[in-house]
Amino acid sequence: MYPDLPDYLRPGLKVVFVGFNPGERSARIGHYYAGRGNQFWNFLFESGLTPVRLNPEDDHRMLEFGFGLTDLVKRWSKSISGLNKGDFRQGVPTLKEKLLQASPGVIAFNGKTGFEKFEGRKAELGAQCALFGRSQVFVLPSTSGRNGSLSRSQKLGYFCQLERWLS
Repeated sequence: MYPDLPDYLRPGLKVVFVGFNPGERSARIGHYYAGRGNQFWNFLFESGLTPVRLNPEDDHRMLEFGFGLTDLVKRWSKSISGLNKGDFRQGVPTLKEKLLQASPGVIAFNGKTGFEKFEGRKAELGAQCALFGRSQVFVLPSTSGRNGSLSRSQKLGYFCQLERWLS
């Protein structure tokens, strides 16, 4: 129904942000993190990761700041329950190949569930001990408005941790 969001990847990036999969609004308008309640773009700016406030329509500009964007599953859905095991069987190896080729300094998963599907194990938020290829890994809380497990300030705190970790 909607085309896949493009990957914004290239070798030498500081951070590649990996989302779970696009929501309906992101897929419809063709830009990452476009859900009305999604705080991704606000958190990038408020944490100091980007020097300017970006909007979903500016997603292509992430490369200017040394950042990339992609998703674990490229197919959009209204929620995680709209995905099936086949989506992950296809998405995980494809994502691993893309990340190994790009070899960013850090892979930042936007959401614990995405990282757990990627790694096949449970994880805590924050910096991970194991590398993926030559990349360090950081797990952020999901910025989706549907993620009510943490407060806004707690979620922003993890973006601030990532910014300090990169410094």
